[in-house]
Amino acid sequence: MREDILEIGGAKRRITIHDVAAAAGVSISTASKALNNNGRMGDETRERVKRVAMEIGFRPNALARGLLSKRSFTIGLLTNDTYGRFTLPVMAGVSEALVDHGVSVFLCAIEDDPALGQIHVEAMLDKQVDGIIATGKRLDRRLPVDLSNLPVPVVYAFTEGTPDSVTFRSDDAHGATLAVQWLQQIGRQRIVHITGPRDFFSVHERADAFSQAAGVAEPVMYGVWSESWGHEAIAQIWSRSGEKPDALFCGNDQIARGAVDALRERGIKVPEDVSVIGFDNWEIVAAQTRPPLTTVDMELKELGRQAGLTVLALAEGRPVEPGVRKLPCRLVVRQSCGGDSPRK
Repeated sequence: MREDILEIGGAKRRITIHDVAAAAGVSISTASKALNNNGRMGDETRERVKRVAMEIGFRPNALARGLLSKRSFTIGLLTNDTYGRFTLPVMAGVSEALVDHGVSVFLCAIEDDPALGQIHVEAMLDKQVDGIIATGKRLDRRLPVDLSNLPVPVVYAFTEGTPDSVTFRSDDAHGATLAVQWLQQIGRQRIVHITGPRDFFSVHERADAFSQAAGVAEPVMYGVWSESWGHEAIAQIWSRSGEKPDALFCGNDQIARGAVDALRERGIKVPEDVSVIGFDNWEIVAAQTRPPLTTVDMELKELGRQAGLTVLALAEGRPVEPGVRKLPCRLVVRQSCGGDSPRK
């Protein structure tokens, strides 16, 4: 039997504020004030009411809580990442952060349709959400809907925000630096960076950090976010004369897997001959690569968690400084680099 259900004479009913008041020996008004941290009463009484409520499994009705606090205890998550590659881990972090606060999250996917986006925003406002988290599929593009001047707080995560907003994003430069430093630590000296399109902000961030860490003489190859580009990049490198790289740092895990496959086809062993690192830690790709792929994790779940706590703070009227907040990345070491210890 659930804790918040009482069984009396064979019939079941939900535990109410009346039950809490009776068990604590106080009036219903006092019990309500104690549980909502308002009203005047002694600390001992307030704590006794809260303790009794916990012991008998009282759970306040969400609608009643909303009427008292003028909040709906819901947050809207708006995204154009309909595939879910970036949104799902962000949403997992948001939900994890807010569940202990009794706040629910519901997701609205708008693709790249401004009209659909406006419909979803209006629906969220009709539901009286306490706030909105906007997220997407790249850092340097805004969602195709105007989220400024809304009557609820808006926080941005893994998408471009307005100048006066709070925006969370992964620190791409930090992630690239981690990758290069690890390759250098295991003894690799000739590193090539195979990455995505030049017009992506994240591509510039990673390429600049790569050049600073590996040296400006080390080559950067721009292409598309696909396994086929990783395969083609290897064909280009091995068709040229001169010394070949002993390490590859790839702009995402798909490029890395294509590169690993192309190396295998040429009889080049990974990691014995060439170490390979990807970016994203997309489990479905990284874990299934042979050998499993060392890669940079953008910590999207933590990014979502921080965004959730921030929109909650704003909804509760707490001051939050606007600006862009970059969260550090994490290197996930698997077999594609070879061993867990530096090469001699």
